[in-house]
Amino acid sequence: MLRRGLENRDTQTRQLQDAVTNVEKHFGELCQIFAAYVRKTARLRDKADLLVNEINVYASTETPNLKQGLKNFADEFARLQDYRQAEVERLEAKVVEPLKAYGTIVKMKRDDLKATLTARNREAKQLNQLERTRQRNPSDRHVIAETELQRATMDATRTTRHLEETIDNFEKQKIKDIKTIFSEFITIEMLFHGKALEVYTAAYQNIQKIDEEEDLEAFRNSLYPPDYSSRLDIVRANSKSPLQRSLSAKCLSGTGQVSTCQLRKDQQAEDDDEEDEDLDVTEEN
Repeated sequence: MLRRGLENRDTQTRQLQDAVTNVEKHFGELCQIFAAYVRKTARLRDKADLLVNEINVYASTETPNLKQGLKNFADEFARLQDYRQAEVERLEAKVVEPLKAYGTIVKMKRDDLKATLTARNREAKQLNQLERTRQRNPSDRHVIAETELQRATMDATRTTRHLEETIDNFEKQKIKDIKTIFSEFITIEMLFHGKALEVYTAAYQNIQKIDEEEDLEAFRNSLYPPDYSSRLDIVRANSKSPLQRSLSAKCLSGTGQVSTCQLRKDQQAEDDDEEDEDLDVTEEN
């Protein structure tokens, strides 16, 4: 019966060893990958900060509506990076650190396993000694059986109970921690993406509010200064021929000058008529 008990405990021990080794391997991989995920997220935050700075620099060179729209967009995008920073910190604290802590947990379980194996070996040694003693002293079989067997049975019971508790607690903690870690990961990601959707919506609206026509008008006005029309008139006046400038000057000289010219023409006509009349009188005489 003791031999059968030892064989059962050997099976339990191997099962515990396999469980600890499996957790050590896969939790280590998960820890490394989650840590890389967090680092990538942090680098994305850094790149986004550079993008915000560049948008602000560019916006300062643009027309009023575009400038305001870009600055509003940059503000929203910068706010998103604050949420991303919170995401990074939460992932580090709630996901990476608990997985990293399993390095210590596994070490403790290996120590428990080592203690269990030590007790099991001691029990097996006692059982072997008991069997050898019985073979050497058949007459003292009942005395030896009553003392040594009782001790071996107590050790076996204690070792078995400790081993079962160790396996049970390890599995219970592993399942609970997996649920907690992955639940935290999902919650953190949902919180971030929920906030991100709000921020992206506001950023999209700010871009759509940019008045294209008003900015285009502002751009066109920047090409032509306010005194552009008067300067254009001067250029046109300077481009006329001398005859055109003379006629324009006469036409623009005023009402009094026009009247004087007309009087001179009328006077010249009257003088011509008088000369014609004198010529007629001379011919008659």
